[in-house]
Amino acid sequence: MKELVEKIQEMYAAFAADAALQVEKGNKAAGTRARKASLELEKAMKAFRKASLEAAK
Repeated sequence: MKELVEKIQEMYAAFAADAALQVEKGNKAAGTRARKASLELEKAMKAFRKASLEAAK
């Protein structure tokens, strides 16, 4: 589960960087990358939730 948390942190950092580029500089390509990263982040968060529930049992 520790690896999953680290992966989520890395994915969020990439998302935040691309989202900031889109907002601050109007970079359309960064917006596309941020949207893609948000979908991947969503999947990782669901996996974390599943792993967290299993660890709590």
